[in-house]
Amino acid sequence: MDLDFWLPLFFAGAMGLALLIYVVLDGYDLGIGILLPFAEDSEKDIMIAAIGPFWDANETWIVLGIGILLIAFPQAHGQILTAMYIPVTLMLMGLILRGIAFDFRAKAIAHRKDMWNAIFAIGSLITAVSQGWMLGTYITGLGQSGISYLFSVLIAVTLPALYILLGSAWLLIKTEDELFDKALGWAKKSILPMGAALLLVSLATPLISETIADKWFSFPEGLRLLPIPLLSMATFAGLLWLLSDQKTLRSGREWLLYAGLILLCVLAALGLAYSILPDIIIGQMTIWESASSTKSLLFTFWGTAIVLPAIIAYTFFVYRIFSGKATALTYE
Repeated sequence: MDLDFWLPLFFAGAMGLALLIYVVLDGYDLGIGILLPFAEDSEKDIMIAAIGPFWDANETWIVLGIGILLIAFPQAHGQILTAMYIPVTLMLMGLILRGIAFDFRAKAIAHRKDMWNAIFAIGSLITAVSQGWMLGTYITGLGQSGISYLFSVLIAVTLPALYILLGSAWLLIKTEDELFDKALGWAKKSILPMGAALLLVSLATPLISETIADKWFSFPEGLRLLPIPLLSMATFAGLLWLLSDQKTLRSGREWLLYAGLILLCVLAALGLAYSILPDIIIGQMTIWESASSTKSLLFTFWGTAIVLPAIIAYTFFVYRIFSGKATALTYE
């Protein structure tokens, strides 16, 4: 087996998987944090209870993804984090605000609780916007031009729409009665902005990067990509139908909306992977050029082979244990 070839490929796949799971899981609790100001005081406790057992574990995935980038692709890690210094700093500040507010709101006296709720919402929004900025910077190949910055801003202001929809879908799974109805309303309001955001990003991406444009519009390479946009449009149409046909979501199958969003995120990730690979920084560096030595990767492989399944098993266990509807009493 050619370890020089396969080990960097393995770590690129593991890193991509970790970041995809992060978006799917931490995306919903960021979305719920952004939605917090639009709920009644009694509903806010239930919303926090819906993410309480999971939100720390959800953030494990971004730590794993960035850790793999640092260990397996140190050259790329240095360039990427240098180019993203500002949004990464803002994201960390947002995560710190979320962590502080989450713990202190549970212990705050009544007249202070609104302040911590607001801080939690602000931290969630800062984190979501920063991650959109980071994604935009990465897709442009860490570009520093005015158009690159404009593209990063475009994704920064549109990514929260996906998180809000994920949060609404999670609330449909975890809540009942009036809050369920509110979550359904939030989902219906956010799905069209999210769809428009995905469309704009898809149209702008090949215009920003010649490397991506060559893969999308050349023959026969473009044919390999074709199933992804077709399946994405079909999935989005299915989500629209679910939200218009409330009987389906109210008949014990509310999980279908969240499952559809997971599928949409997977398709987007596959499209991004197809567009980028074998580069790790578009047009600058491949995964093999930026990889650590084979001996280092082989040593790290065994640790990753143990840690990654353990985190997956722990995640399934936690979500199994804390399944069911959330209540304020569950949190307190």
